[in-house]
Amino acid sequence: MEEERYNKILDISFTFGVRIVKLFQYLTDNKVNPVIPTQILRSGTSIGANITESVYAQSKKDFITKMHIALKEANETKYWLRILHASEYINDKEFESMLEDNKNIIGTLVKIIKSAKS
Repeated sequence: MEEERYNKILDISFTFGVRIVKLFQYLTDNKVNPVIPTQILRSGTSIGANITESVYAQSKKDFITKMHIALKEANETKYWLRILHASEYINDKEFESMLEDNKNIIGTLVKIIKSAKS
């Protein structure tokens, strides 16, 4: 069961990262101040990068640390999504869709971290 959850988080974080890259391209094409697109690109793609790094973690502690970093990056990404929505750079539908994916990632990461700690 835990392996299934882990494989799921690898897949959904990758798919989310691709969506973030496309959002970055959309924002830069529409000449949004480059600070925000760069920030969401970094945090949004870092989620999957840290989860992928955890595949070859050196220890259980290292695994948990990588997952915590991914969780922090997911939370930061949620902040940037909220900024983009409030600034009307993304519409309600885009925001809700990406936020739902983000919440799914956060929830799964929390479960994995709790399970790894016990």
